[in-house]
Amino acid sequence: MRKFIYLFSIIFAFFSLKVNSQEFLANNIAEYNYLIENAKAGTTIILKNGIWKDVNLNAFGNGTKENPIVVKAETAGEVIISGNSVLNIFGEYVIVSGLWFKDGNSSYKSVVQFRKDSKTAANNCRLTNSTISYFAVQDGIVNHWVDIWGKNNRIDHNNFTGKESEGTTLVVWLKGDEHINNNHIIEYNIFGERPDLGKNGGETIRIGTSENSMKSSKTLVQKNVFSNCNGEIEIISNKSCNNIFRDNLFIGSQGTLTLRHGNNALVEGNVFLGNGISKTGGIRIINEGHIVRNNLLIGLEGDGFRGPIVVMNGVPNSPLNRYNQVKNVDIQNNTIINSGPISFGEGKDDERSLAPINVNFANNLIFNNTSSDNIVFVDDAAGITFKNNYIDGKQTSFNGFKNISINWKEISKILIPTLQNDDLLVTSKNDKSPVEDITNTSRVTFNAGAFNLDAQKLPKIFMIRAGTGWKPTILKPDTKSENIIVEPGEETLRKAIGKAVSGSKIILKRGEYIFEKSISINKSIIIIGDKEGTILKVKNDLEKPLNYFFRLEESSNLKISNVIFDGETSNTKYAIVSPDKSEAGVYNLFADNVIFKNFTNNDGGAIFKAYNGTRADTLSFKNSQFEKSFRGLNLSYDKDVMGFYNANIIILENSVFKDIEENAVNYIRKILSEDFEGGKLVVKNCVFSNVFNNEKGKILKVNGIHAVEISNTVFEKSFMQKSPVDLKGAFSFIKNSLIYENGFVKTSNGAIKENVLYKNPKWEDNNLFIPSSKSPLLKSNNEIDDIGILKKE
Repeated sequence: MRKFIYLFSIIFAFFSLKVNSQEFLANNIAEYNYLIENAKAGTTIILKNGIWKDVNLNAFGNGTKENPIVVKAETAGEVIISGNSVLNIFGEYVIVSGLWFKDGNSSYKSVVQFRKDSKTAANNCRLTNSTISYFAVQDGIVNHWVDIWGKNNRIDHNNFTGKESEGTTLVVWLKGDEHINNNHIIEYNIFGERPDLGKNGGETIRIGTSENSMKSSKTLVQKNVFSNCNGEIEIISNKSCNNIFRDNLFIGSQGTLTLRHGNNALVEGNVFLGNGISKTGGIRIINEGHIVRNNLLIGLEGDGFRGPIVVMNGVPNSPLNRYNQVKNVDIQNNTIINSGPISFGEGKDDERSLAPINVNFANNLIFNNTSSDNIVFVDDAAGITFKNNYIDGKQTSFNGFKNISINWKEISKILIPTLQNDDLLVTSKNDKSPVEDITNTSRVTFNAGAFNLDAQKLPKIFMIRAGTGWKPTILKPDTKSENIIVEPGEETLRKAIGKAVSGSKIILKRGEYIFEKSISINKSIIIIGDKEGTILKVKNDLEKPLNYFFRLEESSNLKISNVIFDGETSNTKYAIVSPDKSEAGVYNLFADNVIFKNFTNNDGGAIFKAYNGTRADTLSFKNSQFEKSFRGLNLSYDKDVMGFYNANIIILENSVFKDIEENAVNYIRKILSEDFEGGKLVVKNCVFSNVFNNEKGKILKVNGIHAVEISNTVFEKSFMQKSPVDLKGAFSFIKNSLIYENGFVKTSNGAIKENVLYKNPKWEDNNLFIPSSKSPLLKSNNEIDDIGILKKE
């Protein structure tokens, strides 16, 4: 009886809620399900404004081009899909419009997918005028916001902002013949903030997969805006053939449009604005048959894999998931302004040994009023033909690149070459040369660069209205910090860090925490181990050893205590490293009661490494031990860059460096005088025992550092060493310290040496560095102060 009443109510709703003969209003999911089951070509179903929570929304049917089936919000932006919800679009000519997905707690692998299941996909369907923002998933789920299957589907005028979970934002799939040559169109969308995921899988768009990369997709990606899409190095990952990327705008996005796999892509008319943000890149090229033309790249700070134009090296007999050789690629009429270096043969190593061949690099225009390089040749460029390229910059000319002075004008601060540039008329044309410039104006006179000389307008992407027809007020959800208790095991710590928000405290139980991959930290977190023994180790027998345990990204803050980093079985080079080179955003590290040991990799290894161009505000190590390792703290890679240093301040307090083969600290600044402010090392109540025991060794190498303050510290048992430290400048001193079998401290240029004892420390325990009752380290015996390690409270 109840079933009869329920069915009657649905039928009643069907007739009573008609808007007209073809339009129906659905007040809830039950009414909607009845309406969509009975929808015919031309039917429009209107979802009532409000929150639709925990719904499985299926939009399907057999519409026609002239009379599609439409599912839309009563008012665009006022139908909220929340909770554990999913939208499945399938059938023929189905349009979904005006929805806002937010406040998610999804258990699904998609937020929107263009299919019902593996046998029923979508063709000629559309998602438009909708938003997905900060739609969260349940723990452990890798999801995509939009999965596109079938053929001839369109995703347009949407806003996708704030994907923080693992998985690509939007994926085009080619698994199965019914999905190839699909002719999907992705246009007029805003792809908003995507924070750094810290590993692969954070692409904003991926078209295809490695295994299907030789299949033809024919997807068109045009007139979209990518703003702060920082999920990973590949903003767009092309992994199929015959796709077009045209007239898109990339703003402050830390990555590249990457032609990762597949052939015959066309990349034209795109604008990349780095806005001076580190890691912002342009176009990275792998595989063959691509055309890259008429692109404008300005203020990109990335280099290497993130350069403005990067032509990669390939792998001999490459499997589908590695790097095919670059062949038969045409790169011309691009304009690169004040950006990092263009790189040829990038990625060359023992595996990627095949340099590009049959590549045409012609009619490109480069302007750079900084001192940075414009061109880098990582491998042999014999397979690349350089013709009529022009550089207005400080780098010396190469064959095929002519140094000139370009006459510019500005339109809305965008530089455009004027007619007074006769040199730019000497060009090289072929059948792939663009017949229009980046503004879609015909090239009556062919010239180098993306713009016609004296172009009167900007690229259309600057004027295009992307995103929804309504303006979503997107707010990042408040995230509350929490205590996360972690059990020992493989990758358990990685999962906890991925889950943590800034301010979270991660509490590790006693036991071993095994790393299979390095972990990037891009937030402010606290990690606390068990004082009875929390050990961080790398898994044995990894195919490729890890370079490091932790990488601290820009603006990150890590406080870590009561743990042991043990590199013994893994040959891992570093315990902790700075952000990648040239990522200048400051970060902080505070270690307390941490043991670092067995980092013995002598191929540049160290316990801590700072990469070129990076800057820590504070590196603090208190109550800690550094043992049996090749190097301690290495902040020396900018030794040739005038005035640069890798940390504002380094603090070593109540800590031990023992059996270190080279420097305990290598902290360098190239400067004319240490009196110029910059860099500070504070060493207090420490012990350095058997460190860099070499005639020319320095325990603390502090060349050019403004202030070095050493107090209450012991240097011992590096008997071959002439001097443990050489202090220069009026802001450096060593006081109340002891030297034994370790040479003599040097001071000059106003540095102070005061109350330095050259005596046997007389240890009661020379492993724990506990002084005997008669030790000169005790204040009662030296009348100065207690020297060496103080008992922890």
